[in-house]
Amino acid sequence: MKTFSVTQDTDLKDFTDAVYPQGSFCFSALLKAKNIKVNGARVRENVSLSRGDEVIYYTTPKQEQIPSHGVVYEDKNLLIADKASGVSSEALLFELCARGELYAVHRLDRNTEGLIIFAKTKEAEGELLRAFKNRLIDKTYIALCKNAFAKKRATLTAYLKKDEKVGLVKIYDEKKSGSETIVTEYCVEEERGDVALVSVRLHTGKTHQIRAHLAHIGCPVLGDEKYGDRQLNAKYGAKRQRLVAKYLTIDSGGCLSYLKGKTFQSAYNLNIE
Repeated sequence: MKTFSVTQDTDLKDFTDAVYPQGSFCFSALLKAKNIKVNGARVRENVSLSRGDEVIYYTTPKQEQIPSHGVVYEDKNLLIADKASGVSSEALLFELCARGELYAVHRLDRNTEGLIIFAKTKEAEGELLRAFKNRLIDKTYIALCKNAFAKKRATLTAYLKKDEKVGLVKIYDEKKSGSETIVTEYCVEEERGDVALVSVRLHTGKTHQIRAHLAHIGCPVLGDEKYGDRQLNAKYGAKRQRLVAKYLTIDSGGCLSYLKGKTFQSAYNLNIE
């Protein structure tokens, strides 16, 4: 059993996604079994919540033990977690803060696996934010994509514009009002029929950049339900994007200078079956 207090108006699904990874994994099953209480009443649907409400999840010991992450590296300044697919960055931060105060400096999409950094001090937070802003943290992803690449390796430049109303971004080949420049480098590492394993290095870090940019060139990430190929997703039974934040190299200074040039690796892999 886990008990939480609501801090802002929301709904039960979004609240669960933001604070309790194990409850998020089992949300449908918990609702079906009426194993969630809101202010003392059991619920079977995604109800609205208000600030001050109490939510209790009657998860089983087995459900509570579903891992949300692994710890790749930790010291007095930072923690590098290996986030599982299906866990929001916000929920992971909430969970980790039970062991001590942490600060978010970047995020991963909920269904993207892999490496995410949290600062443990305000000094480290400032240094990491500076490092991300100045591209002193190098991130390499791996993805399974639709195999329609015109070139095996390329560095792509395009323009990204957010559509806040629908929670999507749009990619253009030419500059548009309100758009931002994006640069995405990819390399096809392995091919098997209509699917390819690709490594991707970001030269800019914008919302949904990898997913939207690869979809823009006709090679969407397998399992991507926002930008993907529905027929290909159905063929492989892929309901979550096959995307991993695989490698992370820190080239920062200041209080993190001792990590300069250090590369960390996610335990998650993608296989072409």
